[in-house]
Amino acid sequence: MNLFLELRRHGKLADKRHPMYDKNKFGRFWMYLMAAFWAGYLIFFGTTFAFALSEESREPYQIINGGLIIILALDFLIRFPFQKTPTQEMKPYLLLPIKRNRLIDCLLLRSGLSTFNLFWLFFFVPLAIITVTRFYGVTGVVTYSIGIWLMMVMNNYWFLLCRTLMNERIWWTFLPLAVYGAIGCALFIPDDSPLFDWAVTLGEGFITGNAFSFLSVIVVIIALWFVNRKVMQGLVYSELNKVEDTTVKVRSVSEYRFLDRYGEIGEYMRLELKLLLRNKVCKASLRSIVIIVLMFSGILSFSDIYDSDGMKNFIMVYNYVIFGIMFLLSIMSYEGNYIDGLMSRKESIYSLLRAKYILYSVAILIPFLLMTPAMVTGKLTVVSCLAWALFTAGAIYFCLFQLAVYNNRTLDLNTKLTNRQNMGTGLQNLISFAAFGLPLLLNFVLKIWLGENTTNIILIVVGLGFILTSRFWLKNIYHRFMKRRYKNLEGFRDSRQR
Repeated sequence: MNLFLELRRHGKLADKRHPMYDKNKFGRFWMYLMAAFWAGYLIFFGTTFAFALSEESREPYQIINGGLIIILALDFLIRFPFQKTPTQEMKPYLLLPIKRNRLIDCLLLRSGLSTFNLFWLFFFVPLAIITVTRFYGVTGVVTYSIGIWLMMVMNNYWFLLCRTLMNERIWWTFLPLAVYGAIGCALFIPDDSPLFDWAVTLGEGFITGNAFSFLSVIVVIIALWFVNRKVMQGLVYSELNKVEDTTVKVRSVSEYRFLDRYGEIGEYMRLELKLLLRNKVCKASLRSIVIIVLMFSGILSFSDIYDSDGMKNFIMVYNYVIFGIMFLLSIMSYEGNYIDGLMSRKESIYSLLRAKYILYSVAILIPFLLMTPAMVTGKLTVVSCLAWALFTAGAIYFCLFQLAVYNNRTLDLNTKLTNRQNMGTGLQNLISFAAFGLPLLLNFVLKIWLGENTTNIILIVVGLGFILTSRFWLKNIYHRFMKRRYKNLEGFRDSRQR
């Protein structure tokens, strides 16, 4: 316990001493505000369900317990954008006489005790207060809350295992897909699925304080704990010791020689392609983006789940913007690993910015092509897809590229488990929110006032305007970057992994 408390104290000190600490204050405020909003939202739903289900033949808490497996699956999905693998830096402690297993245990303990695992209690506690107290009193509410918390801790370690494996190999994505696919078949294919009855019995056991219900969940938590420790120990060892996978045979190495004809811009486009396709962190992000865009495009094209105009517009904007947000929000941060070399040549940063803009603009063809089935089936129009593609490459990329002036934190290219993953700066969070929210709001307002055809024309004109003037505003970004170059260089050097 002393080691856990000491590492926790070191982590807080490291956060406060980080050069980006002051810039993260706005981001933390925004996260606290959103957390309060969703807490109120869950309280509202818990209270609403308690009264709305009171007229059914079964008690409301029994009906909710029957869907506990579905809630756990939803919790698993929600964790992806908000929860990362444990980020306590281990390197400084590996030289000390501390067992590696104890360090990993501290990381797992901190993850299990995270306040994120308590968040669903904002839904279950109001529900239990209204429905459970009539039969089991306050004691039933307390034991039920403890049981739900244990279920969320179990789900936390299951998510942690899947996320760690998926970060290492994208093929591990099939593990949760297979598990939840099997659970879905077991739930909905039989007319009277025993899993619903099992979930109801487990929830009843929590309420009545049944020792077997609690012990069964605790046993699963302990098993997942040891599996996580074993997996993390092997991956951390490989990462820290730079162990390469010698079983993979490199058949060919592409040098992208077709870019030679573009001179210096082509060289920097080659550098960007190698950065995206040869580094562990960038490859994982790129694969995730393609999978998400492919999934959304497939659902939109071949199902009627998202047939409303609002959801169609949201998916179309998301597919275009997500690629830029994932990589351009941290523009120049990956280059922070070798920024000194880039700064040694006059106007090399300007050439790099132009190469990035050209490459990411061409990359918009990927979501455009993936949404072709939606255009063929009539879910989306060709003009609207083209309009949003041009608007993204023009206006939205113009906003995202402004971060090249202010980003001064180096992001490691290959380190995952041993890299401290900090939240984005306030400016990054603000631009990220604006890149999603403002285009949707603009599209909604313009369609009401001017109609769809006029809206598409406006988007095309605005997008083309920014694209055709890209040399000028990229030059402006370059000059502003050079005015801040010493401050940025200091930030890049201070935040590098050592």
